Amino acid sequence: MENYLKTLLLLFLISFLSCKTETTEVVTNEEVTTTEKEEDTFVKDHYTKQEVQIEMRDGTKLHTTIYSPKDTSTTYPILLQRTPYSCKPYGADEFRTKIGPNPILMKEGNIIVYQDVRGRWMSEGVYDNMRAYIPNKTEKQADETTDTYDTIDWLVKNVKNNNGKVGTWGISYPGHYATVSAIDAHPALKAASPQACIGDFFFDDFHHNGAFLLSYFRAISLFGTYKDKPTDSSWYQLPDLKTKDQYQFFLDKGPFKNLKPYFDFDKNNNELVDDFFMKEMIEHPNYDEVWQKKGIIQHLDKVPSTVATMVVGGWFDAEDLYGPLETYKGIEKHQPNNYNTLVFGPWDHGGWSRSRVKTSVGNYYFGDSISLKYQKNIETKFFNHFLKGNGSKESSLPEAYVYDTGKKAWNSYNTWPPKNVVKKSFYLSADEKLTNGVNKANAIKFISDVKKPVPYSEDIKTVFTPRKYMTDDQRFAARRPDVLVFETEVLENDITLAGDILAKLKVATTGTAADWVVKVIDVHPHDYEENNEDIQKHLKMSNYHMMVRSEVIRGRFRNSFSKPEPFTPNKKTDVNIKLQDVYHTFKKGHKLQIQVQSTWFPLIDLNPQTYVDNIFEANEEDYKTQTHSVFTDSSIELSVLE
Repeated sequence: MENYLKTLLLLFLISFLSCKTETTEVVTNEEVTTTEKEEDTFVKDHYTKQEVQIEMRDGTKLHTTIYSPKDTSTTYPILLQRTPYSCKPYGADEFRTKIGPNPILMKEGNIIVYQDVRGRWMSEGVYDNMRAYIPNKTEKQADETTDTYDTIDWLVKNVKNNNGKVGTWGISYPGHYATVSAIDAHPALKAASPQACIGDFFFDDFHHNGAFLLSYFRAISLFGTYKDKPTDSSWYQLPDLKTKDQYQFFLDKGPFKNLKPYFDFDKNNNELVDDFFMKEMIEHPNYDEVWQKKGIIQHLDKVPSTVATMVVGGWFDAEDLYGPLETYKGIEKHQPNNYNTLVFGPWDHGGWSRSRVKTSVGNYYFGDSISLKYQKNIETKFFNHFLKGNGSKESSLPEAYVYDTGKKAWNSYNTWPPKNVVKKSFYLSADEKLTNGVNKANAIKFISDVKKPVPYSEDIKTVFTPRKYMTDDQRFAARRPDVLVFETEVLENDITLAGDILAKLKVATTGTAADWVVKVIDVHPHDYEENNEDIQKHLKMSNYHMMVRSEVIRGRFRNSFSKPEPFTPNKKTDVNIKLQDVYHTFKKGHKLQIQVQSTWFPLIDLNPQTYVDNIFEANEEDYKTQTHSVFTDSSIELSVLE
């Protein structure tokens, strides 16, 4: 029972399906608590619940839960979420306390539908993690696009009092299925809102530019354990590290191959079994055909103009930042005449769906009622316009509604990135400065010790999927000898970054393999003060080194993610790292800082620093301490708003 309860808690954290939200513009936490207690029975009082098995074109039946308003005097649109995280609670008399994208849409009246995707929970079939889209399908071939199509087709034909219009939404993995819904879409689908959506598993969640996110270790079995029949209870077991110090745990375990036993345990019959997702990652360490087929952003040219899309994300989403940005940009590129908008706020993963009045990510506070205002003024208006209104492109909503995480303010643009953005390069110098001009190519050396990798956080804890580090104070890293620091003088004027960042490193190593990590940091003034009750007690905002953006690349993939190659020892080599978009103003009196390092543990698994074909199969003797060099003709190309 204890493990079962833990699993339910983890599912809650991942899917955010039960996130509490509130519609009041400015409320207190006490008011939110009171309101929630009063509304625990709202869904049961105002909705009827129906559970059905909808048959797909290949005969597979998918479990679907339908909440319909008891008031049948009018018709309603359908809001559909497809999820691998369960339609719970199961049973005709068991109701969720919150349904739909937010409480306003729940209270206004909509037909809210949840579906267990193929192979998950109470649905039939075999699950595939990021099931590949099948082009040119035969009549009976099924993938997630056809499952969505068949589901919508059944709903509009069989659910009473629907107005013939459907919208889809979801956060994280359900966000991916919202993207999928818009591809080869059913004619009844009028609006889709992919939120924190996965775009490509070689760049989202479990991988970043080919580097494996070891921090997601405990999440693998959640997606990789097969089930052979519908079930209303968990069939997988999440590894118990039996420690609160994950840095030391993974360091003591050594090579990744020593972690394999944690994935191969079946709690039901006490036998070792194969975890198919684990096998997939081990057997396909490069961006080969398997990963390429799983990506959904490659198919955004198939989103018809009849579907309006609103892509939502958080600037500090540690899990899915690549996905929503690339989804928005992909639709813009392939379907420029579509209604396609972007909303990015000061949130971590799914933060926009929560009810908490105070908006903070980790130690950093951004303001009050940010999520609540988004739910009322953006999300609700989007769905109502396309599902209850005339559905024209003149929705009164902006093309890009984005939050400046430095100025702590929203702005609207007609394009993203904004048109008045220019590329500006800063260069690394030997005296730890960022300069405007190219420097003489001197080598700055540091030792990358595989026994003492740079931690990604100073916190001592074990987390399921790390989040707060995205705004963490980076002073602990800046003071290490294996982290190179470069920064501007105190800024005399504001500098606003709006768009992506490209680190153009020139490096060398005594070994044949290395990872490279670049962090963009806002160094606050020494006299900076802010009343923030969420900050960790050992920290002060004075001189706070706020991480604004960061990224890693596995050096073997510097020229191709499909065809890895070793470094030639001591040879100067170009390594370019694309950092995802930011919208952040480095204010007058602050400094812009760049940190460069080679380990980021255990966020990223440890690189042996000796080239092997497959790091997942590396042996203890492959791991070698090496000396790395970063040359001072390296540069950072920023997207600066003029």
